Amino acid sequence: MNPVVGLDVSKGESQVQAFLDKGKSYRKSFSIQHTIEGLGNLLLFLQEVEKSAGGHQPAVVLESTGHYHTPVIQFLEEQNYVYIMVNPLISHRAKSSSLRKVKTDAVDAYHLCELFYKEELEPYKKRGIQLLNLRNLTRQQESIAEISAKTKLQLHSLIDQVFPEYRGVFGSLYSKVSLLTLLAFPTSESVLNVSEKELTEKIASLCMSRSEVWANERAQKLREAALRNPFQNNLYQSHIFNLEMLISIVLQYQEHLSKIADEIDALASEIEEYEILQSIPGIGEKIAATIISEVGEIDRFNDAKKLVAFAGVDPSVYSSGKFTASVNRITKRGSCRLRHALYMAVQSGIRDARKKKTTDEIIARNKRLREFYDKKREEGKPFRVAVIACVNKLLHWIYALLKSRTTFQDIA
Repeated sequence: MNPVVGLDVSKGESQVQAFLDKGKSYRKSFSIQHTIEGLGNLLLFLQEVEKSAGGHQPAVVLESTGHYHTPVIQFLEEQNYVYIMVNPLISHRAKSSSLRKVKTDAVDAYHLCELFYKEELEPYKKRGIQLLNLRNLTRQQESIAEISAKTKLQLHSLIDQVFPEYRGVFGSLYSKVSLLTLLAFPTSESVLNVSEKELTEKIASLCMSRSEVWANERAQKLREAALRNPFQNNLYQSHIFNLEMLISIVLQYQEHLSKIADEIDALASEIEEYEILQSIPGIGEKIAATIISEVGEIDRFNDAKKLVAFAGVDPSVYSSGKFTASVNRITKRGSCRLRHALYMAVQSGIRDARKKKTTDEIIARNKRLREFYDKKREEGKPFRVAVIACVNKLLHWIYALLKSRTTFQDIA
C-alpha cells in the first residue's frame, strides 16, 4: 500500500483526508486545530492510517500557505514524518480538472491526496535553521526599508511646506546629523533666533567625528537657508508637529535597519556561500545575504535550469496549432525577492567604475557580465531583455560556484 494524508491548511486549522492507496479513501475528512491538542489528534490519526496500511508510514501532502502551515510543518518534522509541500499553482490546476465547480476545505484535502498519485511529487527538502533565520532577517530588513522609504517621502513633502531651503545644508538630507539638526531647528524662526556660534556648537555636538570648521560651515549654510526660506512664518503648527514626528520615526527606522544589518552580517559570515557570492563583482553583502537566504541549500536544485525557474526568470512558452509566440515574458512564478536581488546585482555589475581612484580608466565592475550585456544589446535586444538575460547568466554562475564551492574568477 502507498498511504497518504492530505492537509488543506488555513488560518489556525487544517482539514484532514487520508487515502490508503490510489482510489481508496480512508474515513471521512475532519478538521484539526493548530494547537497541542489538535496536533496530538493528527498524530493519532497518522498512526491509525499507518496501522491500517499494513505498517506503511503515510506521506503528508499540503500546500504552501505563507506562514499558516508553520506549526504543522514543525510538528511533522519533530515526529519524523515525510511531508510534501505543493506549489498552490499545481494544486489549483488539479482542482480545476473537474467539471463540477466545488470549493470546500474537505474537497481540497481530497484533491491533494489524488494529486499525490497523479504527479511525481518529491518530499520537501528541509532547509537549515541558519538559512531560515537569515531569510527571516533579510525579509524583515526589506519590509522595514520599504516603510522607511514611504516615510521619507512624507517627510520630504512636509519639508517642502515648512523649510524647503534646508535641502543642501548637509550632503545627505537623511543623514543622522541632518535629521537631528532639523529636529532641533525645524523652522527659519528657530534658526534665526539663535547665534551662529550656538548653531555651530549644536551641530558639532551632533557629529563628534567632524571638525569644528566643518560644523561652522554647516551653521553658515543653515542661516543662509533660513534667510532664503519663503516660509518665514509658519501658519500651520500641525506641519511642525508632523515634521518632528516623522523625523523621529525615520531615525528609529534607521536604527532598526542598522541593528538588522549587523545581525545579518554576523549570521551570514558563518555561512560559506556568503563569501563565495561576494566574490562575484557586483554582489555585495546585502545582495549576497538575500540570495543565499532565498535560494537555501543549492542541493535542492538538480540543475541550473531549476534554479532559474525558482527565480521566475525563465521564459514562458505559448504554442497552439501552427502558432508559436515569438515574444514571451518571463514567468515571474518564483521568488520575487530573489529576482529583485539578482536584478540589482546585474545593474551593479554592468555599471562602469574607475579601475583605481588614482586613474581615470573606466571599466565595468563585472567585465564578463558587461561583455555579455553589450553582446545582447548589439543583437538588438531592449534594455530589460538584455538585463534579464544577464540575470539568467548570473544564476548559472551562482549555481556552478555553489555546487563546486569555488570563488568567481573574473577573467580579463
